[in-house]
Amino acid sequence: MTTRTPIRPAPPVRPGRPEGSAWRVPAALVLLSVIPVVAGSLRLVEIVGGPQLLPTNPRIDASPAPVIAHIVAAAVYAVTGAFQFSARVRRRWRGWHRGAGRVLVGAGLVVALSGLWMTLFYPGAPGGDLLWAVRVVVSSTMAACIVLGFTAIRRRDIAAHRAWMIRAYALGVAAGTQALTQGFGESLLGTDDLGTALSVSAGWVINAAVAEWVIRRAGRAGARSR
Repeated sequence: MTTRTPIRPAPPVRPGRPEGSAWRVPAALVLLSVIPVVAGSLRLVEIVGGPQLLPTNPRIDASPAPVIAHIVAAAVYAVTGAFQFSARVRRRWRGWHRGAGRVLVGAGLVVALSGLWMTLFYPGAPGGDLLWAVRVVVSSTMAACIVLGFTAIRRRDIAAHRAWMIRAYALGVAAGTQALTQGFGESLLGTDDLGTALSVSAGWVINAAVAEWVIRRAGRAGARSR
């Protein structure tokens, strides 16, 4: 007697998001990074001997190496990192996601540590002692978040990995937000050290708050799905 294997009905197809929606977050993050990437590119042109297109900065002229490292690493980190937030990319191109993640760990650490180096060794930066202290905290926190995110994925804790990397990315791309906060803040608070410190710091605060909102929202969505 021949036994036939019963045919199981196919699971119902869940309506997915439109194809274009998967790229909205990466596109928004790339757009946020346009101003600092363009400004950094113009600064690189000056450093290598091109025309002066931005206000002169004697600190950069005296020691351009950390600025070059910071600009190049920040551009890679901002643009490549934006596509790590696409669930479609993570599902379909897992190898790319892992490979890009390794690059981003290195680039992000260069961004954080070069920023810390410039804060500690470039004299007379605008913003005074308040902004100096904020930059030290932000650079150190970004580096710590990247290390914690890397160790989390090594032990297969995906939720913790994602949370720490979101925090690091939010701090790393705050220059785009600061282009807005400085424009509004300095018009209201002035361009003295206190006004500059508050305006620049607001960019990091906004990005950090958005990052925490995204992390908590993802945690609630995961709890509902479970």
